[in-house]
Amino acid sequence: MAKGSWVKCTARTVQNRLLGAGQIRAKLDKKPFINEKQRRANLRFARDHKDWTVEDWSKVVISDESNFQLCPTPGCLMNECTLLQSSRYREQIKTTPKGPFDTVSAIQIPTVSFTETNVSTSALHEFDGLLRRAFPKVFSSSLVKHEVVGNYSHLFTVPGREPDLEPYMLLAHIDVVPADEADGWDVPPFSAQELNGFIYGRGTIDNKQSVMGILQALEYLLERGYTPRRSFYIGLGHDEEVNGLHGAVNIVKLLKSRGVKLQYVLDEGLAVLDGVISGLDGPAALIGISEKGQATVKLSVSGAPGHSSMPPRESSIGILASAVRRLEENPMPRLFGYGPERGTFEHLAHKFGLPLRFIMSNLWLFSPLLSRVLERKPDTNAFVRTTTAVTMFNSGVKINIIPAYAEAFVNLRIHSAQTLLEVVDLVKSTISDERVKVELVNGFDPLPISSYDEQAFGFQIIKKTVKIMFPQLTVAPGICVGNTDSRHYKDITRDIYRFAPSWFKPGDPQRFHGVNERISIKNYEEIVLFYFQLIQNNDIRKLPPPHSGQHEL
Repeated sequence: MAKGSWVKCTARTVQNRLLGAGQIRAKLDKKPFINEKQRRANLRFARDHKDWTVEDWSKVVISDESNFQLCPTPGCLMNECTLLQSSRYREQIKTTPKGPFDTVSAIQIPTVSFTETNVSTSALHEFDGLLRRAFPKVFSSSLVKHEVVGNYSHLFTVPGREPDLEPYMLLAHIDVVPADEADGWDVPPFSAQELNGFIYGRGTIDNKQSVMGILQALEYLLERGYTPRRSFYIGLGHDEEVNGLHGAVNIVKLLKSRGVKLQYVLDEGLAVLDGVISGLDGPAALIGISEKGQATVKLSVSGAPGHSSMPPRESSIGILASAVRRLEENPMPRLFGYGPERGTFEHLAHKFGLPLRFIMSNLWLFSPLLSRVLERKPDTNAFVRTTTAVTMFNSGVKINIIPAYAEAFVNLRIHSAQTLLEVVDLVKSTISDERVKVELVNGFDPLPISSYDEQAFGFQIIKKTVKIMFPQLTVAPGICVGNTDSRHYKDITRDIYRFAPSWFKPGDPQRFHGVNERISIKNYEEIVLFYFQLIQNNDIRKLPPPHSGQHEL
């Protein structure tokens, strides 16, 4: 078949041909809806291509009715929106000199961010050199425009063939949080040692797996002469762990100055959870559609100093400790069901057994009951309310001196149904002590909730890519309890999504910013394939109508 020629066929036609050739064992359950005209066209197609060989068909993977093109490379099928890979391509990733080996080098560079003004500049320079060596096509291609922003962050622009299509953007970040082997790591945290099929090291799941996965996917595409239909950007921040004020913020300023508006943004955030959600039958991919807000509040008490031999009835430390106790004993109100967390449980309801399935299918009635169950554990309590965490307490300079001053810092993660100002007012009313000064150090409201219905372009493209790669997964919207660089992009896009196909099993979420952070080599290969397919899946003009039998996906 001539390269570049297009033919039309259906899933049923392909199934029959593959069955006859012994390439598949059984027909799929799904039966695309086709009318009589399409049936006749399918018969003509089969007659016209009866000379196709098994090798020809082994190059094709088809979903519903669409226009398809046989690729010259075995194991792939290109239609207007997608390039689906067979096991042959998966094996190519495993054996290529790029891949896990470059990721090992990436983990070994300690790109640690300590504070907003203290980042590892020498490591960031070294990481820049690694990227240029690992992805020569990306950095030398005439198609890709590369810019360094804020000295250490990277912006890649990949123009599409149809500039009228609104572009999208993929985000990741280069920097990591500090790590110390003395905290209990099984291996040095920047050694990137392999143990039992896993690469251990700081950044393996936050977030160098996405940095390397995105660029490796683009490298493979460029090697195959790929030009996207829809333009897209890649943004790699260098200070996400310390609020992204020099990386992401400056990238957004640059895009704003050019009048860029994005169809959607995809950043880190949620993941594939396998056995993590108690009672859920099978793994689930949660795509973040919002982030909780955040507030840092300073509590302080000033009084007269004195000698410890003649203490007052209440010291500054005692007054402040009482205020902290009141905050911890009186958590913020339950708000489960008033934010995007409701959509999460409604999407997952059918994967639970009874009675949970019945409860989650009727949250209009059972939200108060479920919220009381969820608040019992710290990880699920975060879905229920604005959380309160006292993270710093400072006072005293000498063992026999009663300090005049005491201060504490409280970090609050704000539920989508509340605002920053509402939370600060609740802190003041809960403490209810004029001797305690309450100051807002910094903070921001919860992020807008991105669309996730059947016509939400970004959500459906991400969901489709996940389902192609992992058909066994249930996909649901979710809420990020942490914050990402993507929050800085809310002025240039309507929809921000937070997801990477990192696979978390029980105990793995605690590795995030914790000890023994790791990723399996297999999972890294899946991440590369995910971005490889996602980029191609964006190459459609628009989503098909809901419940349509014919579509480009």
